[in-house]
Amino acid sequence: MTFERINPPLLARPRGFSHAVVTDRRRTVYLAGQTALGRSGTIVGDDIVTQFEQALLNLLQALSAAGGSGDDLTSVTIYIVDMEAYQAHSREIGKVWQRLVGTEYPAMAGLGVARLWDKAALIEIQGVAVLD
Repeated sequence: MTFERINPPLLARPRGFSHAVVTDRRRTVYLAGQTALGRSGTIVGDDIVTQFEQALLNLLQALSAAGGSGDDLTSVTIYIVDMEAYQAHSREIGKVWQRLVGTEYPAMAGLGVARLWDKAALIEIQGVAVLD
C-alpha cells in the first residue's frame, strides 16, 4: 500500500505531520488535527467560535486538496481546551458547521484537553474522510 501526503500551499507549512494522508486502496483520507493556524503560522482569533471556524476551514482545505469535501467526512474528533466556552457557544459553532459543511454530520467526538501544541489554540479538529 502506498500513502500520498497532502500539504496544500494555502495552509501553514506543517512541521512534524502531514495535513492529510490518502491511501491507495479505498481513497481514505486521514486528516491531521487542525487548529486555527493562519497561513502566516500564527493562531487566528482569540475566541472559541472564531478559532473553530478557522480550524474547520483548515481541515476542509486539506480535504479539498486531497480531492474531497465536507460531505466525505466519516469521523471528526474535536479537542477542546475550554469545554464551558464551547458548550456556551455551541449554537454559534453549529451554525459555522452548517454553513461550511452542511446539515449532515459524521461520527463525532469532543474531548476536553488541558492544552494544545500551540498555547494560543483553543480547539483542534481532526478527521477521516472516505472519497468516492
